[in-house]
Amino acid sequence: MLTDIHAHVPYKQLAEHLEYAIAHRINPEVYLTADALDAMVWEELAAQARLIHESGLSTTIHSPFLDLNPGALDVTIREATRRRMRQTMQVAEFLKPRVIVVHPGFDELHYGDHRMEWLKNSIIFWAEFVSRAESLGTVLAAENIFDREPSTLKGLIEAVDSPCFRHCFDVGHFNLFASIGLEQWFDEMGELVVESHIHDNHGQWDEHLPVGEGEIDFDRFFRLLKRYAPTAVWTIEAHSTEHLQRALKNIAVFAKS
Repeated sequence: MLTDIHAHVPYKQLAEHLEYAIAHRINPEVYLTADALDAMVWEELAAQARLIHESGLSTTIHSPFLDLNPGALDVTIREATRRRMRQTMQVAEFLKPRVIVVHPGFDELHYGDHRMEWLKNSIIFWAEFVSRAESLGTVLAAENIFDREPSTLKGLIEAVDSPCFRHCFDVGHFNLFASIGLEQWFDEMGELVVESHIHDNHGQWDEHLPVGEGEIDFDRFFRLLKRYAPTAVWTIEAHSTEHLQRALKNIAVFAKS
């Protein structure tokens, strides 16, 4: 598994980090911001994709999420989200990602009284993109963000009902927001996991620390991940090269257990 690690990199920084990624055999998870999509030079993307694939690396994509919500009650927000997802799928035609991580957008504080309306909007929204994912040979993976427990996320995945729409488990977000234990989450969602975002924190804010430098029980996490989702992509969400290097070193220790 440690020879198949992915690491977060914003698209605008991909060019400067690509040589390092190739030299160290680290597969990029390319994070697409709205600005990056609007400024995309498609010939440059094609050249980068060709270099990545010729080097024997694979990719994943993290789609835009700020200000967006596929299940929004406001149709204009859904249309903005649809535009960004269509751009993301254009990028996917070049990068050929194994997984495209998406934020579902559900927040119980905002949508608790409108859960079913949000869910209906979201189910309709994803139909177009699941079809695109199938044709591209990739999987859309809905990430847990503010979820206290997985029922809404699981309901969405089951309603979309496609092997190309699955779950990205973010262990850092889980530690911040979940009200249930790791075992219960994996009992309910483990077989749907196709990717995991791996970073640490102290349970107060999204620090994106290297594995083992916060309070998350990574012995338990990796044991559950390997049991329920042995083929899932492991993606380090580090926000600096130094943190990435520390995370890789620490993951090697936990992964042996």
